[in-house]
Order: sequence, then C-alpha cells, then structure tokens
Amino acid sequence: MKALYIDAPGSIRLRDVAETPLAAGECRVAVSMVGVCRTDLELVKGYMNFTGVPGHEFVGTVVEGAERLMGRRVVGEINAGCGTCDECRNNGSRHCANRTVLGIYNRNGAFAETLTLPERNLIPVPDKVRDEEAVFTEPLAAALEIFEQVHVRPATKVLVVGDGKLGLLIAQVFAQFGTRVMLLGRNAKKLALAERWNVMTAIADRDALGAIHFGGRFEYVIECTGSADGLACALNHVVPGGTIVLKSTYAPTNAPQIDWAKIVIDEIRVVGSRCGPFAPALRLLARGGIDVRSMIDHTKTLDDGVEAFELAAKKGVLKVLVRV
Repeated sequence: MKALYIDAPGSIRLRDVAETPLAAGECRVAVSMVGVCRTDLELVKGYMNFTGVPGHEFVGTVVEGAERLMGRRVVGEINAGCGTCDECRNNGSRHCANRTVLGIYNRNGAFAETLTLPERNLIPVPDKVRDEEAVFTEPLAAALEIFEQVHVRPATKVLVVGDGKLGLLIAQVFAQFGTRVMLLGRNAKKLALAERWNVMTAIADRDALGAIHFGGRFEYVIECTGSADGLACALNHVVPGGTIVLKSTYAPTNAPQIDWAKIVIDEIRVVGSRCGPFAPALRLLARGGIDVRSMIDHTKTLDDGVEAFELAAKKGVLKVLVRV
C-alpha cells in the first residue's frame, strides 16, 4: 500500500509499505482523511527517533476485524496498551508501559491507505460529522483534557500561549465554557479568527519573550507554542501559585531552557497534558459547538503528502489535511 514514510530525521517520502498484520482484538481501518499536526512535523525532525508511517489525527472506515464496527466510520484513540497490566485495567491504555502509539511510537500511523488499532480504541463517528470535522477529534480531545486535569472556574483568567492549530482549539473551547480567555500569538490572521469566537487576543513582542501589556497575570497559562521560548513566556505571565499546562512536545535539539528557580520560588504548578477523551470531543463536533472548518487552509491527496508536510511547516498556515 502507499504511505508517507519517515526514513530518518529530515526525510519523509511516499513509498510502498506492507500492510500491518492484523493482531487479535484489532481492526483494520481504510483511512479517509488525516490531519498534519505539530507532532508530525517534530517527528520528521527527529522527535522520538521515529521511523515509519506518521499520522494520528484520522477518520476512516473499518474494513476488517470486529463485526459490530464493520463498514462504520471511526476515529481512534492513539495509545494502544497491552490491556492486561494494572495501568490498563485501572486507568486505560494512555500510560501503559508497554503501549504503542499510533504514528508516534512502535506503530505505523495514518498517512497510509490502511492502519490497525485495537477495537477498544475505535469510536464510531456520528453521521452529521463530516470527515473534515472528524479529523479534529484527537486535537479537540487534547484540548478537553485540560478540564480533566485542572478545575478552571468560569471567571478565571486564562492565557493561551501560541496561535497554532491546538492553541486556537484550546482558546475556542475555553471561550465556549465562558472562561475569560486571551490568546497570545504572532499571526494577525489567526488572531482575527480567534476574535470571531469571542476570544480576546494580543500580539506577542518577540523581543520580550511574548511580553504583553494589557494588565495583570493569569491563574492558568496554557503553553502550546511548540517553540523553545514558549515555556519562558508562560512563566512570565503566570501568577505566583498559578498553573502552567504544557502541551508542547520538542525534538531533543529544541528543548527549552528555563528558570527552574522561579518555578520553586513562586510555587508554580506545572502540568503535562497530552491526549484526551474522544467521546466528548465527538459530541461537541456533532452539535456544531466548535468551529473547525474555518481552521482548514489546504487539502492534499496522499500522492502530494510530502507537499502537505511542507505547507504545514510554513509560518501562518493553519490546518493541512490529506485525503487518502
């Protein structure tokens, strides 16, 4: 089958690969559409020392495996645990020590004609949710995960640092929940989009690590810039005793350098945040509560997948989708 394949850091190309054998309890999914995300771009740079097929934001149709899902459109949670350890039995597969992660760790991903995932990872997509919307399930779930981890009151001041795809989704979700949210970014087009969703915005001052002058600091700062100076920016704008939620992942050569003493002295809570609940994300999409279609800039075919990655890496570009 055709797939985009990372051979080594800096090298991604379209090639033929063998279909993954179907393991017990798993399903084969014919991929319909995939989104290029920041993690995919970092994988190309060398993050996780990954080689293989990337891609984890997908929608597709089950073509082999569980009878109850046969022929149904699905999205899939990306962490495939062993299913037998204490972590899997008590908390699910997200932190299983023996897990594989779709398109990220020891499991080929969605930039291919088919992929495999355990049946328990797959969730049917409501008919009213189009493919172009369903591919946002994974990043929208990541945004909702913040509410699973920290209790944010509606009157709380929240700063989202980074106006990329995830930052825009997170700001929109906070605005939907009635929170006083501000998005800090560098792209006027993206900030204008956020303002349509009743999100306050500010343009970062590059020379001051994103210093802004609208008054006050924030109880919660969500860092999702994907850049090395994002955490330093977050530290500049969180109140003593406040909370920073980290969404960025970095290639080893791009790790941030920060003032750890400030975290201790100001007693700042730092929360790592990754994947989130898919079912609530699909419900939000089904009722039209989140605008994702405005975030799509380009749609390419799998044959033009390398170009899709190049487009997604350009500054100012929003979501790039690949139709398989």
